[in-house]
Amino acid sequence: MDVLIAHGGASHREDLKKIVEKYAFNAIEEENALNAVIKAVMLMEDDPEFNAGTGSNMRLDGSIQMDAAVMVPNDFGAVINIEYVKNPVLVARDVMLRSPHMILAGDGVLKFARKLGYEYYDPSTEEAIKRRERVLQKLKNGEIPSYYHPQFLAEFLGDTVGAVARINGEFAAAVSTGGTSLTLRGRVGDSPIIGAGIYCGKKGAVVATGIGEEIMRRMLSFRIYHRIGEKCLEEICREEIEKFGDVPVGVIAISDEDACAISNRSMPYAIVKTQR
Repeated sequence: MDVLIAHGGASHREDLKKIVEKYAFNAIEEENALNAVIKAVMLMEDDPEFNAGTGSNMRLDGSIQMDAAVMVPNDFGAVINIEYVKNPVLVARDVMLRSPHMILAGDGVLKFARKLGYEYYDPSTEEAIKRRERVLQKLKNGEIPSYYHPQFLAEFLGDTVGAVARINGEFAAAVSTGGTSLTLRGRVGDSPIIGAGIYCGKKGAVVATGIGEEIMRRMLSFRIYHRIGEKCLEEICREEIEKFGDVPVGVIAISDEDACAISNRSMPYAIVKTQR
C-alpha cells in the first residue's frame, strides 16, 4: 500500500483541508516517492492560500525570501533565502540531484537556479503586502504580540507546507515555506534544516511545522525518526509534541507500518493511500 501525507501548516485554516486532500490525491499518482512529495508541495506553492512559493509572506523590509528542502534516505537538498523563483522545492531537488552540495543559500542559490533555467518570478501578492503593512503598523504602535500568542498566529504565521510518502517501499519528504512577516531579512527557520523541519531515512520520513526556532532547538523531525519502531508512530509523535507545551507545532510522519498527522493547533492535512 502506497501512502502520502501532506499538510498546509500548523495554525493554518482548517477549511483548507479539502484543498490539501485534492493535491495529495494528485501527487500520489507519481511514479516514485520523491516525485510524489515534490508534486504535493509544488501544488501548494502555486496556490496563494498557502505560505510557500506564490503566497509567501513578505519580511519586514518587503522582500520575500523562501526556504525549501527535499530528502530521501542518504541524500538531501535545501535552498535557503531564495528569491524570485516560482517553485523553491524544485530548486532544492536540483541542489540534491544536480550539484555536489546539500544546501545553497542567498545569491548563490539564485545564480544556481538561473543557470539551470529557472526564470524570474515575483511571488508577491496583494495579501502579502497587506499583511506586512499590518505588521509594520502594529510595530509602530507597540502592539506586536509574542510568537506564541493566538493573535500572532492568526495574522502573521501562515507557516510551512510539506509532504512525506512511502511508494513502492521507498520514502521521501519535502517542505517549503515563505516564513513570517515578523522577521528580519536573512532569518532561517526549521524547514531547510536537516533533522529539524525534515528528516528521511530507511525507517521512514518526518516533516515538522510550527515555530521554527523551537523546532530547531529540539531537532524534532530527527527525534521522531530516531524513535520509529519503539512504539506506535502516533504515540511517539504525540509524546514529542507534548514537550512543546503551548508552542504551536505539528508533524506528519510515515514508517513501514504507520502514518500519522498530529498538531497542537489546527493543521489542514490529508493522508491518502493507493494500491498499485
